[in-house]
Amino acid sequence: MVNSRNWLSDAPIGAWYGVTIDESGRVVELDLRDNGLKGSVPPQLGQLSNLVELDLAWKELSGTIPPELGLLLDLTCLFLHRNQMSSPIPPELGSLTNLGTMSLNSNKLSGPIPPELGNLANLENLNVVNNRLSGAIPSQLGNLTNLYDVHLSRNQLSGCIPEAWRDIPESDLSSLGLEFCR
Repeated sequence: MVNSRNWLSDAPIGAWYGVTIDESGRVVELDLRDNGLKGSVPPQLGQLSNLVELDLAWKELSGTIPPELGLLLDLTCLFLHRNQMSSPIPPELGSLTNLGTMSLNSNKLSGPIPPELGNLANLENLNVVNNRLSGAIPSQLGNLTNLYDVHLSRNQLSGCIPEAWRDIPESDLSSLGLEFCR
């Protein structure tokens, strides 16, 4: 069911469904999960420079993940799971150094995991399960020492698993059929 309460009206933006603003009127959260949106993710979202959480999960969104999302330097949560996106993961997402959760699972994402994601020093949760990702797991992802929840299965990944991930409590690493790097 689509909830578009107050969208495209004269109501203040903070009264729009799924939009949270801070005390200065800047958008800090956009939560439109499971709201029946279709089409592509607009690159203009990268202009919401104070955005802390972006949740566009459980939609019928297709196309690419806009590289402009890499401009959202305050972002701590990115939820784009359960859509129909079919692009590679943009390396620009490696600029989101405040990101704690990245959930891109159950799309049709293809290509390699960008090594730039190894810059996400605050990342605790990474879920890219059930996509079409291929190639080796970049060694740079071993830099993600705050990870405690990582899910990579149901892709075509190769190579080895970063040794630093050996003791991650919440993972599907054993189902990858890959050895830990030495």
